[in-house]
Amino acid sequence: MAGVLILLYQQAGVWHFPLMKRAEDGLTHGGQISLPGGSQEAGESLQETALREACEEIGAACTEVDVLGQLSPLYIPPSNFLVTPTVGYADRRPDFRCDPREVAELIEAPLSALFDRAVMKREPWTLRGTTVEVPFYQIGPHKVWGATAMILSEFSLVLAE
Repeated sequence: MAGVLILLYQQAGVWHFPLMKRAEDGLTHGGQISLPGGSQEAGESLQETALREACEEIGAACTEVDVLGQLSPLYIPPSNFLVTPTVGYADRRPDFRCDPREVAELIEAPLSALFDRAVMKREPWTLRGTTVEVPFYQIGPHKVWGATAMILSEFSLVLAE
């Protein structure tokens, strides 16, 4: 089980959320763009996991996050994790301090990108020897795909309701 955090905050009057490019560590998701998060520890809820991991990975102060709720759990076959996204917000932009062992780059994405048709793309990729049409969000030079894109897609649908 794992938890990830969609952390909303305003910067210059515009809502943002952090993504991170994972460090190239040889693990399953190394180098990929993701939400902050990770493995659940014994005795903690998935919400607590998401907040703790965000604090450890990107330095977001867990105690300053107001939790709004959770999205649907999502199974990720390559890592064999069932991931539960937590959504929260902070009254101000966190003082991000990324752990370089886990985070190669912090990406502060505008929330509006989730509703911008020009950001939503599809292209053929060869994955595990098979060519498939992969949907992704083009956030600057970064392609946000897979489980992270699926979570963000659900989040955009929840916001649109």
